[in-house]
Amino acid sequence: MLDENLPTFFFRRSSDNALLRLLYFTQNGSEPAPEYSLQKIDPDLPQSRNKYAVALGDAGFQDVIFAEVCIEPEFQQPTLSAAEIRQANGAPPLPVPLIPDGFTIQLYNPEQQVTVKGEKSTWTGKESWEFEIPQHSFPLPSASRIDREQTNTVASNLSPKILFKWKRDSKFSKDMTCYMIGTSVGGRKSKDPDITIAMYKHGREPYVTIYEPNVRRLDIEDRKGLEVVLLLGAEVIREIYLSPTRDSFNIAGVPNKRKNSRPTPTSSASPTHTHFMTSALGNAPPPKTTSPITQQPTPPIDAETKRLQALVEQEEREREKRDRAEQKRIKKMLEEEEKERKRRDAEVAKETERLRKQFGMAGQDFGPKPNLPPRPTMGAGPGSQLQLPVPPPRPLSAEPRPHHSGGGFGGWFHGLGTSPGAPMGQGYGYGYGNGNSQPGPSSGRRRVGSADSGKMLKKKSTFF
Repeated sequence: MLDENLPTFFFRRSSDNALLRLLYFTQNGSEPAPEYSLQKIDPDLPQSRNKYAVALGDAGFQDVIFAEVCIEPEFQQPTLSAAEIRQANGAPPLPVPLIPDGFTIQLYNPEQQVTVKGEKSTWTGKESWEFEIPQHSFPLPSASRIDREQTNTVASNLSPKILFKWKRDSKFSKDMTCYMIGTSVGGRKSKDPDITIAMYKHGREPYVTIYEPNVRRLDIEDRKGLEVVLLLGAEVIREIYLSPTRDSFNIAGVPNKRKNSRPTPTSSASPTHTHFMTSALGNAPPPKTTSPITQQPTPPIDAETKRLQALVEQEEREREKRDRAEQKRIKKMLEEEEKERKRRDAEVAKETERLRKQFGMAGQDFGPKPNLPPRPTMGAGPGSQLQLPVPPPRPLSAEPRPHHSGGGFGGWFHGLGTSPGAPMGQGYGYGYGNGNSQPGPSSGRRRVGSADSGKMLKKKSTFF
């Protein structure tokens, strides 16, 4: 509930009559009390076939009718497939009602018709229902009898009207909100910012809340008529568009699932049913016996059934014939492929034998396979290592090594037996020294005999 201070009407089913719903009114936190009654037409009446009719009356005096709605939809014969026809044993399907785009609410005292037009947004997919209420509904008092008797239709068409629209809150929600969207004068509409007028909440106990502060701002004479249009329009939209059922239009041949187990009083039930919706059903012509909706004669049904059964049997035979032909074609194709494969194998074998006879088998035997040493494998075992080639030895260091006694080949040059930093003696033959020093003991040189004229010979280096 939005606010307990706002006028709210709760839709509750009657415990005595399954076709009756009571509207309980509450405001300012008061206890809900019955205010209106919603009475549906009895589906057992012959004039209620293929119709939807509901009336809004007084809760205490149900003979007083404020408004009513009667919808007669168009019917369409559905087209069924062969499988659906076989499932129905060839029986013709029931006609399907086409839900109309709008409906008309008939108001009484004063009599007035309010047309509700439905539309669906192509962008958001939300549905809405628009209607208009004239600002001046009551005729002006006049002493002329002509003015009192005539219906002021032209004046009502030219009088200014206020536009209203029921909008669905979302595409997947059944809650609605009614807005005042603008005005209309002589068919020319002017848009105004949307003003919230009423809210409908769907649930186990649906209710309509009227936003009274905004209703007071409307320039409408018949506020009671606006209230009746809001309540009755919300109920019709719920049953026809938001929550449609199979028996909404009382289609002939569809069993009524809502049966009242309690006996209804005979004193008040019959007069009430005869009085309700007199304008919608009282002048309706009696149903014709030749109508395909209300009653179908037996011979046409039997003829149609036989025709449909013959059609189904013919389609079944044609389908089996096509299946057999397709199986034969596939089998023949497989046999041809097998013959072609055998023929190619025979040609290959024949050509192979011819070449063998012509060239023989010489040269095709390459002898035994040579024994190659096994290759080392990486990671063959825990102790296995890769055998790498040993690099050549590096040359000795170029730095002179210390001289040892008795040597002769301890350094790069033979005879350089002095320690590093010691002066070199005379007669070394390399231009070192002053030539006057006495020759020392030779360690890396070799003297020759006297036959060599007393000269000291230089031994060649190993590297130079």
